[in-house]
Amino acid sequence: MKIFVTGVGGQLGHDVMNELFKRGYEGTGSDISPEYNGEPDGSAVTGMPYVGMDITDKGAVERVISKAAPDVVIHCAAWTAVDLAEDEDKQAKVRAINAGGTGNIAEVCKKLDRKMIYISTDYVFDGQGTAPWQPDCRDYKPLNVYGKTKLEGELAVSETLDKFFIVRIAWVFGKNGKNFIKTMLNIGKRYEELRVVNDQIGTPTYTYDLARLLVDMAETDKYGYYHATNEGGYISWYDFAVEIFRQAGYKTRVVPVTTEEYGLSKAARPFNSRLDKSKLRENGFKPLPTWQDALERYLKEIEF
Repeated sequence: MKIFVTGVGGQLGHDVMNELFKRGYEGTGSDISPEYNGEPDGSAVTGMPYVGMDITDKGAVERVISKAAPDVVIHCAAWTAVDLAEDEDKQAKVRAINAGGTGNIAEVCKKLDRKMIYISTDYVFDGQGTAPWQPDCRDYKPLNVYGKTKLEGELAVSETLDKFFIVRIAWVFGKNGKNFIKTMLNIGKRYEELRVVNDQIGTPTYTYDLARLLVDMAETDKYGYYHATNEGGYISWYDFAVEIFRQAGYKTRVVPVTTEEYGLSKAARPFNSRLDKSKLRENGFKPLPTWQDALERYLKEIEF
């Protein structure tokens, strides 16, 4: 099986390439840079084919993917800077990447009759209530530009293709990039106390574990919408920070605050990011390990 992966300069794409290598699949990685500029860690990404590709360039997308002739495209590339996406001078670019770029890839997959796996987000929902969001729920009310453009990407895929997986994730962390854990560790070194919101509820997603699931999906034709985060129960960002410092051996005191008390963010965040993942088991996919276990393994991976 040949798989084309976008966004390999980011956290998830990097780990998907490593997973492909472990399974002996032929993977081609891509990102906007002419040369790979992610973690120079001797990983599979640096030892497998790489091609620079701007997903907003429709002609380039068709040429590059057609030449690679993959069986599956795993589309990890996205604009993920949620607050920056709110700036008026950046919104057109965000939409061009998250919606237009995704549409370009979907069109090529349709032309070649290939499977596509699109990575989406809990931010397509408004985050109201306390009930976990179902993967087949269509009550979309994104609160910010990032969520709106990721939803537009979902629609570009679902309205173009029959052979698709749309996988919504949340609170992502991996080796190759910035994330909440790295931020907490850096801040915890310098401060005895910090404030973290306790009214946004969800579950973290370790890209190492998610990459395994995505390749599992690529091996099947069990198409549709899925939710995929680590197991271990729903938590707040405050709970996550407390566990990060506990496992890291930090004495940093974490003070729980509401989103309103915390302030600062340009983009509105959903309070309820609980994602129901039961559809994974129902379709024979192995759920991700607990987030507590994932955190422990991640701290070892980054050699903390």
